[in-house]
Amino acid sequence: MLALICITLLVAADPEPITPKASMPLFNGKDLAGLEVWLKDTQREDPKKVFRVTDGQLHLTGDGFGYAATEKAYRDYRVTVEYKWGKKTDGGKFVRNSGLLLNAIGPPGGANGTWMSCIECQLAQGCVGDLIVIRGKDDAGKTIPVSLTSEVVLGPDKHPRWKPGGTKTVFTNHQLWWNHHDPDYKELLDTRGKDDVESPLGEWTKVECVCEKDTITVIVNGTTVNKAHDVFPSAGRILVQCEGFELFVRKFEIAPIK
Repeated sequence: MLALICITLLVAADPEPITPKASMPLFNGKDLAGLEVWLKDTQREDPKKVFRVTDGQLHLTGDGFGYAATEKAYRDYRVTVEYKWGKKTDGGKFVRNSGLLLNAIGPPGGANGTWMSCIECQLAQGCVGDLIVIRGKDDAGKTIPVSLTSEVVLGPDKHPRWKPGGTKTVFTNHQLWWNHHDPDYKELLDTRGKDDVESPLGEWTKVECVCEKDTITVIVNGTTVNKAHDVFPSAGRILVQCEGFELFVRKFEIAPIK
């Protein structure tokens, strides 16, 4: 009972979640109205304009680590993002990286000074649709108990992948890989796994996350690739990550589940 009270207090500090009644854009194609910016180095200030609007698209320049968050919190929703990569990378040899952060709660930068406590839907090359638990701290410095459960099978690389009927597994700090994540994938820049359903470099990829009660279903270009249940938190803000790579978003939209 005490644990339930603690969780209630954590959520109570965040905006009261609303359930969308109709489809509506989270980005209006003109400016950043309705979004709040956070950067690890400069927090609420964005002097380099890492988050900007270019040709009607939400443009993340990649010059920093942070996110653009919805001002409002949501529950029981379907969020859609359509994105493609720009030219800028972080200069390293590994994959282009970003994420769609779901049900985010707690203080800005509460997770390592960079993110909020949430469930991340991975957008990194070859990993699109992976689900990652991100635990941060609340204003009192206590860990927010983010978690999810899924039915999984271990691949030849010993990483857990979603598989209906698999072993029920609770995730508190590990990554749940999408169902056909290539076990031989080396995560090198601009390479692909043999079963990837994300679009090739230079093309638009559509990712939908259906957050219904305490479940999350991830759909990439029309293919269901991951599912989780017993998700906490089950409501919160929605964030688009900037992780050192240029990204363009032409659609960022929320809608009722059905």
